[in-house]
Amino acid sequence: MNENVKEVLNQRIERAIKGLENHNMNGYYAKDIDNLYEIVGSLLNKNDLVSFGGSMTLFETGLIEFVRKGEYRVLDRYEKGLSKTDIKELFRKTFSANAYLASANAIIETGEIYNVDGNGNRVAAMMYGPDKVIIIAGANKIVKNLDEAINRNKYISAPANTKRLNIDTPCKKIGVCVDCNSINRICNKYSLIRKDNDKNRMHVIFLDENYGF
Repeated sequence: MNENVKEVLNQRIERAIKGLENHNMNGYYAKDIDNLYEIVGSLLNKNDLVSFGGSMTLFETGLIEFVRKGEYRVLDRYEKGLSKTDIKELFRKTFSANAYLASANAIIETGEIYNVDGNGNRVAAMMYGPDKVIIIAGANKIVKNLDEAINRNKYISAPANTKRLNIDTPCKKIGVCVDCNSINRICNKYSLIRKDNDKNRMHVIFLDENYGF
């Protein structure tokens, strides 16, 4: 990466970290993947019950395997052979987890976390239940304001996810949200986390590369 671009991204990350801290949440800058693992490992304890939300970022950074290979008890939504009933029960058990790992649709520089879900299990766990929520976000997820966060989902996150999941929606076909009424719509549950009363609960770790949608 060009050093000038890297410096600009670092400045955006610094603003977002300051915004999160102003809202009683925690922000971190991981300089590389190894540093990311170090930070995540420092937030987890041996035998913790750990779960994670659906996230390309977690796969791209290798955090799914990091958790699986660690000394943790894992609620693994990607375990082979799980039925719909099994997954539903796993999502419910997630509310009792010690830690929940996920990404976000957008992080606003002022320290707010914006998400859009289909089923709502990810946004629900972020807002209540797990003792710690650990969000991993590439610099591409940082936006200036709520309008940019909403547009990021409409023009990038939603269309890209429907293509990834091969879901038959208008945005999969044309590459942009049209606020459809499709039975397959994945944009159903919206959340904006502005603050947390527990200083030790919300943790956002940034990387200065592009990860996920």
